[in-house]
Amino acid sequence: MSKRLNESIKVIPLGGVGEIGKNMTAIEIDHEIFVIDAGLMFPENEMLGIDVVIPDITYLEANRERVKGIFLTHGHEDAIGALGYILRKIQAPVYGTKLTLALAKARLKELKVKENVKFYTVHSDSYLRFDTVHVSFFRTTHSIPDSVGVVIHTSEGAIVHTGDFKFDQAARGLYQPEIGKMAAIGEKGVLLLLSDSMEAERIGHTPSDEVVARQLSDAFHSAKGRIIVASFASNLIRIQQVFDAASENHRKIAVCGKSIETVLTIAIRMGYLDVNEDSLIHIQDLHKFADDEVVILSTGTQGEPIEVIQKMAKGNHKLVSIKQGDTVILTANPSPGLELLLGKTVNLISRAGATVLQGEKKIHVSGHGCQEDLKMMINLMKPKFFIPIQGEYRMLFSHAKVAESLGTPRQNIFIPEKGEIIEIKGDRIRSGGRVQAGNVLIDGIGVGDVGNIVLRDRKLLSQDGIFIVVVTLNKKEKRIASGPEIISRGFVYVRESEQLMEESTQIVAEIVDKNMRRETFEWSNIKQEIRDHLNTYLYEKTKRRPMILPIIMEV
Repeated sequence: MSKRLNESIKVIPLGGVGEIGKNMTAIEIDHEIFVIDAGLMFPENEMLGIDVVIPDITYLEANRERVKGIFLTHGHEDAIGALGYILRKIQAPVYGTKLTLALAKARLKELKVKENVKFYTVHSDSYLRFDTVHVSFFRTTHSIPDSVGVVIHTSEGAIVHTGDFKFDQAARGLYQPEIGKMAAIGEKGVLLLLSDSMEAERIGHTPSDEVVARQLSDAFHSAKGRIIVASFASNLIRIQQVFDAASENHRKIAVCGKSIETVLTIAIRMGYLDVNEDSLIHIQDLHKFADDEVVILSTGTQGEPIEVIQKMAKGNHKLVSIKQGDTVILTANPSPGLELLLGKTVNLISRAGATVLQGEKKIHVSGHGCQEDLKMMINLMKPKFFIPIQGEYRMLFSHAKVAESLGTPRQNIFIPEKGEIIEIKGDRIRSGGRVQAGNVLIDGIGVGDVGNIVLRDRKLLSQDGIFIVVVTLNKKEKRIASGPEIISRGFVYVRESEQLMEESTQIVAEIVDKNMRRETFEWSNIKQEIRDHLNTYLYEKTKRRPMILPIIMEV
C-alpha cells in the first residue's frame, strides 16, 4: 500500500471493453497516468480493406507528460500490437517481462519505429516506486509464458489488473501461476479488481493444456501422411506441444510463415521453447522426406492461421498444397467474424482429401479462464470494487453476474464503456464523464486516415458498384465538346445493358445542354443534378443505387 495519501483514483478503459482485442486501460492516480497494455484488434467484416484496428489515444496525447509508463501483461497482439503506433505519439517508458519486451521490440522493428524508447525489464518479483504509487506484478497462466498481472498499490488499497489468465492445475515451469502471491495481495486489501472476461459465459473450468498435449500426441501417432498444424504464432504452449508430439513420433518440423519464424527465433534463443534444432527443416526441403516423416507448422499474416490454410486447400499457396492423405490440425479458434471462413476452410480441406481435426477434438483449449477460474480469482483477491474488462459486452455482463454471485454488492460492480471515466471515492464507484475513445483504422501505411465516410463509400462500392459519367465542355462556345461517356464497374454487365447506357447518356446530355443555355452556371450544380436524375432513373430500372461520380472537364 502506498504511504502517500491518494486523493483521486480514476480508471479509463480506452479499448478491450465491448470488443475482443485492442486491450488498453489507463489508470490515473492523482497527477500520474499508468497505461496497461497497448493492443490491436483484427478488423470486423464491415471494415472493408482495413488491416488492423488500434485504440484512439487522443486523451493520452493531450496528457502525455503525465503518462509514467506503459505496462505490458503478455506478448500477444491484443496486448502489444498497437505499441509501435502509440510510441510515435507518446514517448513513454515501456515495462514488461523479458519475452514480452523481446516480442514488442521485434514488432517495433517490423513497423520501422525510430523513436528512442526506454524499455525496462520486469519480473514477478519486481517492485517499482513512483511519486503517487508503487507497482508490483504476479505470474499468471496463459498460452504464452512470461504473462503477468499488474498491481498498483494506492493508499486506499491495491488496484489489480489480471491480464489474460486461467488456472491450470497441471501447469508447470514457465506457465505456473503464483497463487500464493495472489492470495497475499488479497489479504492485504484489494480496492479494485479489473479482470479478464473472455470466457465468462462458459461454466466450469477451462480444460487443462495437458489434455491437448495427449490429444496431439495421439493424433500425430495415428496420422499416416503429412501433418499440417495451424496455430497462432505467439501461442507458445501449443507450439511447444507440437514440437514435443513431433519428437515423440520421430517427425521433422518445417515452419511456414514469417510471423511464426520471428516468434520461434526469439523464443528458442531466449530459452522459452525447448526445441531440438536438428528436428527443424526448411520448408523448401519437404520433398526430401517421406510424408509420414514431416510436420508443417503454419500461421498466416498477422498470425491469423485460418486464411493461410485455406490458400493451401485451394492450391494457391506458393510453398504447400493440401493433398490426399494429409492430416490438418487447427489448434486455434478463429478471430471474431471469421467463423464462416473457418467453415469454408474445413470444407475445402475435406474436398482436397485431407482429414481435419479441430476444437471439439480437444486439440485446442482457451488461454482464458471460464467461470470457475474467474470465481477463484475473485475469491483470492476479495476486491471491494469490481470491473470486468477484455471482452464483448455480453461477456462483461456475465462476469459481473459471477462477481455478484460471490457476494460483491451490485453497486460495487461497474460494467464500463470505452472512454468512460470511472471514479472511486470513498465507498462509491461511479461514472465521471467520458474522454474521446474508439477505433483508429490502419490501412497500409495510413494511420487513422480512413474513417466512417471512407468505409461507407467502400461499402456502397461493394454493394452496387460505381457509375462514372465523363463530359468535356467547351465553355466559350457553350456546347459539349465530347461525351457524355459512361464507365460502369460492379453495377451492370455493359454489353447486356446497352439501352440503359444510351438512356443514361441522353439524360446527362439534356441536363448539360439545359444548364449551358443559361447566362451563368455552376459546375457543382450540374454535377448534383446529374446525380439526382441518374439516381432516380437507375433505381427505377434496376432497383440498385450505384455510387454516381460525374466528372466535368473543360477545353
